[in-house]
Amino acid sequence: MSADLYFEKIIEILKKVKETQKENIRKASELMAKSISQGRAVYTFGSGHSVLPAQDVFPRYGTFVGIQPILDSRLMWFNILGPGGVKELLWLERTEGYIKNVLDQYPITEKDVVIVYSHGGLNPAPVEVALESKKKGAKVVAITSMENQKISKASHSSGKKLSDIADITIDNGVPPEDALIEIEGRKEKISAGSTVLGVVITMALIAETGKILNEMGKLPPVFISPNICNDPEHNNNVFKAYRDFYLNLFK
Repeated sequence: MSADLYFEKIIEILKKVKETQKENIRKASELMAKSISQGRAVYTFGSGHSVLPAQDVFPRYGTFVGIQPILDSRLMWFNILGPGGVKELLWLERTEGYIKNVLDQYPITEKDVVIVYSHGGLNPAPVEVALESKKKGAKVVAITSMENQKISKASHSSGKKLSDIADITIDNGVPPEDALIEIEGRKEKISAGSTVLGVVITMALIAETGKILNEMGKLPPVFISPNICNDPEHNNNVFKAYRDFYLNLFK
């Protein structure tokens, strides 16, 4: 059964990432905790499907104030064809120079951490987020496929791939084609894996960062599911804390 095979392959990749990337996850979490404890931000960025883990990290039940997604609607899609469609975002994420206009809206400093999600790690959008963030002194964490980084040539004019720029690279363990399941009689594989691994790695980072912050006595307010929260004002207070945190970034 192909569904069973997908579960098997995802579990196999998860086990590999757990064993091989735990040190990188720990180091990245220490950087994240340091920034948040100082009132600064952990920014998250992705374009195309890589925006999904960047969006999911906050606001999300079980995550906390201090995470700031870098979101640009033109680098996502809310349509398949036409305006806001996939072809449009593919063109933009492959266009050099566009990202600087996006980052101008975010006060990234040397005290911040920027997490960049990109399975391929080659397009100008993720590469330039990493380059521009490094120029500002921020620490960059890449979540990418190292197998793809190793076999692919840089396509950005800088001659760099995402993993060449990052301070810490976390390998998502997913093969270059992303899709995992072979179909009899077809050369194309189906059922992608990078989004699953991106979200799992992100939540592992949140778990470790939260633990470190709690030990420091500096864990920010946590967003809680209303299914179990008895205080109707709790999440309103989380949003108030986020507002104060966000405004403080511009000081």
